[in-house]
Amino acid sequence: MIKTQIISVINQKGGVGKTTTVINLAAGLAMQNKKVLVIDLDPQGNATTGLGLSNTDNSDQTIYSVLNGTKNVSEVIHKTNIENLDLITSNVDLSGLEVETAGDSRKAFILKDRIMAYLNNSRASYDYILIDCPPSLSLLTIMALVASNSLVVPLQTEFFALEGLTQLMKTIDRIKNNLNPNLTIKGILLTMYDRRNKLSSEVEKEARDYFKEKVYQTVVPRNVRLSEAPSHGVPVLIYDKGCPGSKSYFSFTEEFLNQEKIIESAA
Repeated sequence: MIKTQIISVINQKGGVGKTTTVINLAAGLAMQNKKVLVIDLDPQGNATTGLGLSNTDNSDQTIYSVLNGTKNVSEVIHKTNIENLDLITSNVDLSGLEVETAGDSRKAFILKDRIMAYLNNSRASYDYILIDCPPSLSLLTIMALVASNSLVVPLQTEFFALEGLTQLMKTIDRIKNNLNPNLTIKGILLTMYDRRNKLSSEVEKEARDYFKEKVYQTVVPRNVRLSEAPSHGVPVLIYDKGCPGSKSYFSFTEEFLNQEKIIESAA
């Protein structure tokens, strides 16, 4: 039986390459014959549209329906146009969840409980479930942290990036101490790197000095094709596989999988 890894891609700052990382890591893993389920946990629904589905239809087959208890996970999984890659979509309905679950003492565990029920009761054969978190430290993000085995943190190589990361680390530590003791940080991915900009290399040096081997060797550059691809509803790996952004995400996928092999051989 496959042991499904649940990984959240998280940073409470917006515009750091979170959704781009989810979409392209998912596509890269799918191309390596790994079965991947992406859960769009952001009410903006950018992972949904970035993988070619709609975030505006009034469908009840979204992650919101799972979290409010009206649907099971198995009822809301959508196929994408990429083999081995499935998606649970999101839309703006999700933004009302925090108010609706205010009285639920186990609200932080809702996502975990639903995913575990699905994995335990179905013949699900996903190698990875990747969760795209909203750009805030809201209830949805807490749910994702509680449900996950590990985290990938995209970090834009810009001013104030590391200050924001300190706040995120405090939240992660709180979750580990109180709700999910086995949560680990898989790695930090440097994004939006501009080789012409001295600040980018300074932030990279600071991140590597502080977080050491937790920072992936791969660095994702600023790249026009990366920002164009979502409007076409495909990962950049398919939109333009020869562009610098694609090359970096192919490299990141390889590094991610090699990291998995090292962990497995150590176990």
